[in-house]
Amino acid sequence: MLQPLSTSGAAPSAGLGSLTDMIVSGGPVMIPIGLCSVVALAYTIERALQLRRGPLGLAELGGEIVQVVRAGGRQRALELCAAKPSPLARVLSSALARWSEPPLEREKAVEDAGLREVRRLSAGLRPLVVVTAIAPLLGLLGTVWGMILAFSTVARAEGLGRPELLADGISQALITTAAGLVIAIPTQAAYFWLKGRIERFARAAEDLYGELAAALESAEGGRAHP
Repeated sequence: MLQPLSTSGAAPSAGLGSLTDMIVSGGPVMIPIGLCSVVALAYTIERALQLRRGPLGLAELGGEIVQVVRAGGRQRALELCAAKPSPLARVLSSALARWSEPPLEREKAVEDAGLREVRRLSAGLRPLVVVTAIAPLLGLLGTVWGMILAFSTVARAEGLGRPELLADGISQALITTAAGLVIAIPTQAAYFWLKGRIERFARAAEDLYGELAAALESAEGGRAHP
């Protein structure tokens, strides 16, 4: 059974003998699908670098701010936040700047600052959402286009009953469908992975705000009631 395939099936195997041949056989729709893959890869790498603990301020800055509050007071902590800008620094500086206000107003301001940072970080993931939605649709477009080519070829050649005339169009249809899914699935996984980092940042910022509030109460209370 292998011998006939190696002779009569030589043309199809040559057409898909390499990844490049497969991409070329997918037709023009493979160009925007390829662009989607470049966009997804670029934004995944960029967001992965920006959502590390260091750039977010979670590596050392949070504990450092709490220590500065205990040792030098609120003003020095505000200066530290200004000197080392990061999403966490902006959230905690909101608490430091409004510490003299009533607790409900202060907590509302801190909550708003946290939501702004989360929205800003999440906005950077929007291209991944777009790629996840567009790539399968482009694959579906390629599928429809490939089937149109296949049946129009049969119609022009009056080749009813000759399935080999359908091969190119059907091959193109299946390749574009697979390519769209191959791009969309890992992009969706990358989105959820990066979204998890943002959620962990929000929880860590909330915990650090609790530590900062306790340190401020101790420092300010000690000064108010010597």
